[in-house]
Amino acid sequence: MTTLFISDLHLSPDNEALIQLTIEFLSTQTKDIDALYLLGDVFNTWLGDDIVAVEFEPLITQLQQLHQAGIKTFLMVGNRDFMMGKHFAERCGCQLIAEPTVIDLYGIKTLLIHGDSLCTDDVSYQRYRRKTRNMFLQWCFLHLPVRYRQGISDKIKQKSRQQKQYKSSMIMDVNQLEVSRIMQQYGVQYLIHGHTHRPAIHLFTIADKPAYRIVLGDWDNNISFLKCNDHHFVLSDHRISESDSVLRIS
Repeated sequence: MTTLFISDLHLSPDNEALIQLTIEFLSTQTKDIDALYLLGDVFNTWLGDDIVAVEFEPLITQLQQLHQAGIKTFLMVGNRDFMMGKHFAERCGCQLIAEPTVIDLYGIKTLLIHGDSLCTDDVSYQRYRRKTRNMFLQWCFLHLPVRYRQGISDKIKQKSRQQKQYKSSMIMDVNQLEVSRIMQQYGVQYLIHGHTHRPAIHLFTIADKPAYRIVLGDWDNNISFLKCNDHHFVLSDHRISESDSVLRIS
């Protein structure tokens, strides 16, 4: 049995090469897996399930084929595609899961999260995040004409790029106290997330017990994924060394 985790592909219609890379990855790397988790920001922008670019159709077909092959596929929204809904997930043969979600990963109680909620030092972003997760505001947005939705999205992305120029990298990373707090809240020693684009396996302690935070890498024309079985977890990413990529659990 093997489980695969990926996040932060940031797929967009104007980068068909990355879409094709994703399809090729899913058609080859998933042959021996039982479950696939997509932990947010699969898409660079998502304006609603009623607006799906034609360039994404081959990816949808590939996900449907995984479902037909008996591979359980789970989708979690991120900070870029948080408007993705149950309708699109079901169309792909995927199950939309809440954030956070706790799973039993080969006998290990593991917390799954996209990761942006952990960056509590970025106060302005967390304020923005609370607004965009408001169900009433999301309902209003989804009932706007497409051109208005696109205009709002473009303005938000432009403002985000401007703000990042003045934010330190530390502020945009996770807050360790928040990491420990949420892991204690859910009673876990293992956490898997994406968002920060800093792939790594972190070891620390919670209540004098070892704890692990596994950070998935983003895709920038290079694949990045975590493959798990009942013996070890392997984080495959060109930015980390082989010696730092393996976490043995038995």
